[in-house]
Amino acid sequence: MLSIADLTDAELFHLVRMARGYAATAAAGSAYEKVLAGRVIGTYFRKTSTRTRTAFSSAALRLGAEVIAYGPGDLQENTGETVEDTGRVLSRMLDGLVARTAGPDREFAAYAAQDRMAVINAMSEGEHPTQALADLTTVLRVRGEVDGAKVLYVGEGNNSAVALALALTRFKGTELYVITPPGYGLPAETQQRAKSYAEASGSTFVCAHDLARAPKSTDFVYTTRWQTTGTSKADPDWRTVFDPFRVDAALMARYPDARFLHDLPAHRGEEVTAEVLDGRVSAAFDQAENKMHSAAAVLAWCLAGAS
Repeated sequence: MLSIADLTDAELFHLVRMARGYAATAAAGSAYEKVLAGRVIGTYFRKTSTRTRTAFSSAALRLGAEVIAYGPGDLQENTGETVEDTGRVLSRMLDGLVARTAGPDREFAAYAAQDRMAVINAMSEGEHPTQALADLTTVLRVRGEVDGAKVLYVGEGNNSAVALALALTRFKGTELYVITPPGYGLPAETQQRAKSYAEASGSTFVCAHDLARAPKSTDFVYTTRWQTTGTSKADPDWRTVFDPFRVDAALMARYPDARFLHDLPAHRGEEVTAEVLDGRVSAAFDQAENKMHSAAAVLAWCLAGAS
């Protein structure tokens, strides 16, 4: 699974339902079915990760697989071996590869240019598809359905926002408002694709650069860290541009029935205040747990064809 856009609507909906099923299994104190017994999963993280790496490692082990972990200094890519050759070699020894490169999206196509090993994008420069699955799993568990959900996203149009836009707009009657600082919006290609999805599903998709354009009501207010993992900003005064887009108690007061989402890690006092992140309306840490359940769904679906 390289991109949310690679999934059919049916596959996307199925993965979110699967993740909810794994969450229900865990909540009941039961174990995941060992559908990956005898399989070997590699996890390759060039960049730091707390939630995604732990989510996929834990999910793989709970599904019965063995896990081999690679860090940024472990593979011969550091000495010049190509991504294509790395994928071809690993595919002879692994059943699946979960990778976070924070590099160009095309690298994942290179890893996947073989027919033996499943490849899962755990974050590239352009998209964080498994984060969107965790987000939708959270929406489903909070509301009971994703159809009709309203989400206000505030902050940088980063790879998590890209994946969210490509996912939520596929569900019927949803509303997604993406409010970003000028110059930090979603890529034009993502906007066009999300608009197309929204038209097909009867949903609303709005991108703007002023919180005055925010909706009158929403079910969720979502932000992410302003400094995305593996990136930097050319403008030395970028924080000044971002300050008006902080999620604080005043913004949440406009939406008294909304829950707060954050993909974590969070920098309290920057993109969100501690009062909101640690308050009663925050679902951020449930959202983090749902990364494990959605990771289990992706692994089971990719490697075992689980339904």
